[in-house]
Amino acid sequence: MVKPKNLSESDTLNMNYLTKEMEVYLQAHLETGYFIGSVLVAYGGEILLSKGYGMANLEHSIPNAPLTKFRIGSVTKQFTAAAILKLQEQNLLDVNNSVATYIPDYPNGGKITIHQLLTHTSGIPNYTNFDDFESKKTIKMELDELIAYFSHHPLDFQPGEVFKYSNSGYVVLTKIIETVSNKSYADYLQEYIFTPLGMIDSGYDRYETILQNRASGYVSMGEEYKNAQLIDMSLPSGAGALYSTVEDLYKWDCSLNTDIVLNKLSRDAMFSPQIKVIEDDNEQVHYGYGWLLDTIYDRHRISHNGGIDGFSSHFSRFPNEQITIVVLSNLVTSPVEKIGRDLTAIILGESYELPKKREAINLDPAIYENYVGQYKFEPSGSQSEVNDITLTVTTESQRIFIQWVGGPVIEIFPESPTKFFRKIVDAQLTFVTDNQGKASQLIFHQNGRDMILNKIG
Repeated sequence: MVKPKNLSESDTLNMNYLTKEMEVYLQAHLETGYFIGSVLVAYGGEILLSKGYGMANLEHSIPNAPLTKFRIGSVTKQFTAAAILKLQEQNLLDVNNSVATYIPDYPNGGKITIHQLLTHTSGIPNYTNFDDFESKKTIKMELDELIAYFSHHPLDFQPGEVFKYSNSGYVVLTKIIETVSNKSYADYLQEYIFTPLGMIDSGYDRYETILQNRASGYVSMGEEYKNAQLIDMSLPSGAGALYSTVEDLYKWDCSLNTDIVLNKLSRDAMFSPQIKVIEDDNEQVHYGYGWLLDTIYDRHRISHNGGIDGFSSHFSRFPNEQITIVVLSNLVTSPVEKIGRDLTAIILGESYELPKKREAINLDPAIYENYVGQYKFEPSGSQSEVNDITLTVTTESQRIFIQWVGGPVIEIFPESPTKFFRKIVDAQLTFVTDNQGKASQLIFHQNGRDMILNKIG
């Protein structure tokens, strides 16, 4: 179904109704405390909604707006991928060539290709997962220093074997862009993407730059917010260092139907399913070049999420339906993907639920003992990115807690004898019990998805 650009009166009334429904939905999200940010929704070449919610800066009471600038995290990757494809159009590189062709001294560079960097199949370990990464966040690093930080670690696997998300690969792509173009990464994107598209509110974020309409990033502490930890923007590099606005990202979206930045051959490569990410009984997800490719509501979706200290982002495109959803938030735990999914549901007439602020009830703490233990996710098919997904439930001082492998201990709160929720993010858990009240399964619900974990041991 494709809406024509020249809308009839009935079409206009329907569009107005959709806009009002989306505004009610987003206002409900704002009132939960889980979301602040800016949102743009376009359908059939028409912008239905472009609006800010909550505060861009809480200390100065500056509201979010369509022109508020947010850090977009890993949504940056599609611009890095586009720069690589543009350089290929300029005959300055070939994505099938090895890294060593452009960075001769890179360890294992002779057996890693640019294609593998783009598709997270290089085997280069993800530096943002290193144990000491948190301690380095405020340190400014030159690009070569950042590459030296991870390049001498052994590969996680032989290049091309599997998909494993790695920011490191996109940092190496940044170095290749600078090497073959003889320009800085920021300058190359400015010259070949942002300036041609009139994206005057997008660029490489630097803390020292005075940037008008820049949002401050926050983390949730349950009932209140606090300033996010500082991160020097040299660290995310071409994997996540850009800022933009919802309206600039829509300009970028519109360009992807034209030859202004990339020709059709490059765009087809970007949006082709290059590697499987997930394939099970219920879901198939592929990765292109800087984009995820999947299906929701039986429609083909091209999307990517981003997260960086204090910020969360979601950008999705439905090319067949001409739907574009951009959700940018200055609250790192905002359920941006779920918001994007539900806004799509509103347009397509699919079912969705209004968010609600959850209230804890008084519950006999003895019930918690029925839930204590370990729960493991066992995918029904092949999920190459899934390693050990185990959740541990514990109790202490008449309170109940969960902990994912390698993550912090987090308190959960009861809204019924079997249903619990987190206060900081929009996530719920349901314990499936037997006749004695003992849990055998746990259903974890977040971002519109259910993950079933079976109790082990």
